[in-house]
Amino acid sequence: MNETSLSLLNRLRHSSDSEAWNRLVELYTPLLKRWAGRYDVKDSDADDLVQEVLIAVAKDVGNFDHNGQTGAFRSWLRTILVHRMRNFWRGRGRQPQATGNSEMQRQLDQLEDPTSQLSALWNRQHDHHVVERLLMETERAFDPKTWRAFLRVALDGERADKVATELGMSLNAVFIAKSRVLKRLRQQAHKLVDGSSDFFLQR
Repeated sequence: MNETSLSLLNRLRHSSDSEAWNRLVELYTPLLKRWAGRYDVKDSDADDLVQEVLIAVAKDVGNFDHNGQTGAFRSWLRTILVHRMRNFWRGRGRQPQATGNSEMQRQLDQLEDPTSQLSALWNRQHDHHVVERLLMETERAFDPKTWRAFLRVALDGERADKVATELGMSLNAVFIAKSRVLKRLRQQAHKLVDGSSDFFLQR
């Protein structure tokens, strides 16, 4: 992972960079809220919990040493989420309504364990979430036919000649559409700390 791919992380280390903070909030709030819901955190409390997680990220990012390995940031974020959820229940002196305290602690322990199935689920959902966000943001930069050609060939796995006929494009235009969109996606992915760019490299 090169320096460019850590640009958001580096920008977050400067407290005055409000754009980077807003980017972090926009990108990770939906994912964190979904996981808070898995642990019986009500919607009325989820926003506060997610805010605490993101503030902790911004506060401690200077001490985070990205080792260049794919998933380093998502693992760090998962650990922060676990700690904040423990504090959430402990600080309020309440227990989750849907499960007993011992079961909740067991689930939090599993999420904290990097080798558990729950952590593997977090990794998959994190990467899927980031890819979806990148796709949604990148779509705005292309005309509908170019975007459709990319989706059919790169994501649906359809043959380029069939897509060309389907969309009324030349075969070369389909290949160009795929190349242009993938290039943009990789550029956008490299701006994140864990951009799931390997997903696009496989296309």
